[in-house]
Amino acid sequence: MHSVSWMNMAAIAATFLQLCLLVVMAQNTSSEADRINKLPGQPDVNFQQFSGYITVDESQQRALFYYFVEAETDPASKPLVLWLNGGPGCSSVGVGAFSEHGPFKPSGDILVRNDYSWNREANMLYLETPAGVGFSYSTNSSYYSNVNDEMTAMDNLIFLQRWFIKFPQYRDRDLFITGESYAGHYVPQLALLMIQFNEKEKLFNLKGIALGNPLLEFATDFNARAEFMWSHGLISDPTYGIFTSSCNYSQYKSESYRGSVSPICLGVISQVEKEISKYVDQYDVTLDICLSSIVQQTKSLTRPQIVENIDVCVGDETFAYLNRADVQKALHARLLGVKGWEVCSEVLNYDMLNLEVPTIHVVGSVIRSGVRVLVYSGDQDSVIPLTGSRMLVHRLANELGLNTTIAYRVWFQDKQVGGWTQVYSDILSFATIRGASHEAPFSQPERSLLLFKAFLEDKPLPEAF
Repeated sequence: MHSVSWMNMAAIAATFLQLCLLVVMAQNTSSEADRINKLPGQPDVNFQQFSGYITVDESQQRALFYYFVEAETDPASKPLVLWLNGGPGCSSVGVGAFSEHGPFKPSGDILVRNDYSWNREANMLYLETPAGVGFSYSTNSSYYSNVNDEMTAMDNLIFLQRWFIKFPQYRDRDLFITGESYAGHYVPQLALLMIQFNEKEKLFNLKGIALGNPLLEFATDFNARAEFMWSHGLISDPTYGIFTSSCNYSQYKSESYRGSVSPICLGVISQVEKEISKYVDQYDVTLDICLSSIVQQTKSLTRPQIVENIDVCVGDETFAYLNRADVQKALHARLLGVKGWEVCSEVLNYDMLNLEVPTIHVVGSVIRSGVRVLVYSGDQDSVIPLTGSRMLVHRLANELGLNTTIAYRVWFQDKQVGGWTQVYSDILSFATIRGASHEAPFSQPERSLLLFKAFLEDKPLPEAF
């Protein structure tokens, strides 16, 4: 497939004009109306929180919902970090903020502090994108019928430009974009638009992007699953053989997006799923499952399963919390065209063929502009395994002529191996997080925070304890 059209300068010029018009039409630009006094069940804190909507298309009344948490201490000296979850179509507020690295996590009817919140190191901005995800919406429901990467990237660019109107004190702040999974598309595509926009008008002080277990190249990432599953004992030798010869995973997914899966692929995937079983989370093959979610995902929990201080039922608890009327009121959130908040959109019809368009070359363009890139992998994720990501990063480094400045080695957190890392020309880095899932900050919060801090400060990960 061809590279996406939004990268050409004509599109950037059109975007520039559109943004100028939006600035003129902007209304209610004060951030005060978006201030959160206190979330239901929230403990007392010293930092400020905001949430609300930024309209990205006046004619279609399309608005994106955000949740912004200032840094715990000295926010004026800390960078601004935008977080995007993937899917495509899953909530950055429900997953990133309330299940992974936000300041609070639901526990029953209350919120408890997250000791490893990323707002310890940065001002964190969580964006629900595209419209139709979480609390974001379009009053023209026909928008949901065929959303694609180009539309999402443009809306995200407009969102950030308009957000700076509400929060002008952050305009000149060091800016980082981070995300996971399908954010391997969202983040580099947005970063490249920002870089190209800056050629017309300097607005974004973009310093780096970080991609967790990202989809960067369809075939490489998805076909790495077979070896990962086999090496972790999830599938048998014969199944591994047919999974790499008769029908690999990228072939199966490509056929399913086109609505016609071959009998061979159906048989292979059926056998793979049978051997793995429904009792193993493929996003984290070592984590215990939330038992209630097997029976009924949407029921509130009475006894969360706690494993090594990780609440494996936090997804269910977040679902219950964000569907409370008092919580939605406190967040200044509203539901338009949907019955309730969902972690992944039930109204959005995303163009899934976009998954097959590689974004690794977009990452290369971002690096050429001088913006640092970190790709990190939770090493217990079988959905987008570390082996594919590591291969892509190494290949990109060779294509760009980057030298190895830190050879592949372990890094440490609290006298234990935190993972492995390699750095190329001090601008492109790869790191694994030992024992982490597809959502690494959820399953290994302390190690993920250490990696995040090192990334922001542009420092090497600890090589000794």
